[in-house]
Amino acid sequence: MLTVLLFFFGLVFRLISINQSIWLDEAISANVAAKLNYHQIITGFSPFDFHPPLFYLTLKFWSQLFGPSVISLRLLSILFSLATAYIVFLICQKFYSKVAYWATAFFMFNPLIIYYSQEIRMYSMVTFFLTASFYLMLIIAHQKHSTKHLLLFNFFTFLSFSTFYGSIFFLFAIYLYLLLHTKKSLFLKTLPGILLSLLILSPLLLSQFKNSRIMLQLVPHWDLVLGKVTLKNLLLIPVKFAIGHISFLPKYFYYFISSIWTIFIFTSYIFTAKHHQKLLYFFIFPLFIATLFSLSSPMLQYFRFIYLIPILAISLSLINSKFIKSIILFGFVIFSLIYLINPTFHREDWQSLSVNLSPQTSVWMIPSFADPLKYYYPDIVINDISKVSQNSPSRLYVIPYGEAIHGIDHQKILETNDYIFQYSRDYRQLNLQYWER
Repeated sequence: MLTVLLFFFGLVFRLISINQSIWLDEAISANVAAKLNYHQIITGFSPFDFHPPLFYLTLKFWSQLFGPSVISLRLLSILFSLATAYIVFLICQKFYSKVAYWATAFFMFNPLIIYYSQEIRMYSMVTFFLTASFYLMLIIAHQKHSTKHLLLFNFFTFLSFSTFYGSIFFLFAIYLYLLLHTKKSLFLKTLPGILLSLLILSPLLLSQFKNSRIMLQLVPHWDLVLGKVTLKNLLLIPVKFAIGHISFLPKYFYYFISSIWTIFIFTSYIFTAKHHQKLLYFFIFPLFIATLFSLSSPMLQYFRFIYLIPILAISLSLINSKFIKSIILFGFVIFSLIYLINPTFHREDWQSLSVNLSPQTSVWMIPSFADPLKYYYPDIVINDISKVSQNSPSRLYVIPYGEAIHGIDHQKILETNDYIFQYSRDYRQLNLQYWER
């Protein structure tokens, strides 16, 4: 009965505010699923993306079955999130039976997991695949496996890397553990999944690598979104794992609350994890390898590591004090609700912005950042803000979005061409401006 209640309330939480506006990355996913066929996703889109194609192919299939609406598309991530919670339950039931409900609850209501379970991206999907791989690895390492377990392990490792390249850091930790704790012959039987995935994706990887080098040259500050190795990016990982995808003013109050809460959770975590070094290894080692990798190819952003939260949830469940566990779970629920019921913390409000535009409106912005508008108005005309000239129309609707990454100053461009700012309308994390010459 308790299991049913956990999953029921987990689903209820994930359905709150599910219809909030999509933002840029989600819109890219939605538009790919709506406008491209399977072959075009692989050959036309993926070479210029920086992810494997499996998520987009899955989303395409899902949208054909259930439609392209925001709710429908987000339900796919919700289902993967709930499925991951079930794997967490199975792991604890088999290896840490007394804490299965605690671990499931910690994962189910973690505020960052709640946020990304509503995201039309690959992170919820790969978290499920990697958690399933971890579960099967534990079975194999305990020498209680069958051929079925080996086949499933290879299947899920194949799916993991085919969904998200960043999964390699966790998979590397798994393979190293198997190499050190199982027979060499058994270890070799766990390799076909990842090797097959690498073999199939290697041509695409090479193409994506070349295009990424070109992108870094064409877009001056593209590395801002990649995640360089900085103290801020390192600290954001535990902070966001603890408090979720929220930030508020005044900043000093946010820093105080998030610091105290993060220190409390991770002090409790480390004190417990040192008695369960296996779990500590699977949390710390992937982050260590990712940090080293990011010194040359930046990707150290917290959301790329949410697949570690199941490990965190299991570790927190092993805390001896039920009082401390109750505080942590209560905090997770509160921070999740703060995000869910307060629109201030929701995604960029392209939906409301688009209401003030007609499909015939001509908008000036950076074209590569216009996917949200194209989702709500597929036929809307998008003009490149960097190409404004004396021959441009006398009246312009401007959305200054993503300019820091591209090194563009729209105000300077417009004023140079004799435009005068008239007024603007603010939407959540967005601004629509009207200029006249």
